[in-house]
Amino acid sequence: MKDTEIIDLYWERNERAIAETEIVYGKYCYGIAYRILKSREDSDECVNDTWLRAWNAIPPKYPQRFALFLGTITRNLSFDKWKRKNAEKRGNGQMMAALDELAECVPAPSGTEEVVEAAYLERLINEFLRTLPEKECNIFLRRYWYVEEYEAIARRYQMKLNTVKTSIFRTRKKLRAYLEQEGIRV
Repeated sequence: MKDTEIIDLYWERNERAIAETEIVYGKYCYGIAYRILKSREDSDECVNDTWLRAWNAIPPKYPQRFALFLGTITRNLSFDKWKRKNAEKRGNGQMMAALDELAECVPAPSGTEEVVEAAYLERLINEFLRTLPEKECNIFLRRYWYVEEYEAIARRYQMKLNTVKTSIFRTRKKLRAYLEQEGIRV
């Protein structure tokens, strides 16, 4: 079933929308949740919560890129669950490692202007990602969006482990320089 047909089911408030979403995007959303949570039960729960959030958001929202819409919901729910469980001990520390790495080039939110600054920062990061060559961008997103381990990224792109680590390190440096050039203090 096509995305537009599934979204139309949501707009009609037809419960079949959830079943069709599960068929088309279940593995995709589960993969996102599992890479963050490293727990089958928690990942299943996040995916089910994703379907509920989608049901509550459509209508009035009409997502233009349904996979990205669902992936973002799943990712945010998974991060929230991870934070609640204080998951530093889980996943061999991959979550903390990824967050620590990004802390070098992305400032932490603070103050009452947090929401506005976060939206501006998100726009800048998206602009930065569009300047990268496709493979470099994909490697960076695999690490920080999908929270994949370096070894998994190296296997996916048939690269040496050190090459992947170097690529990610250099991309973080570029991101930091880009943000500083745009007036973001890191």
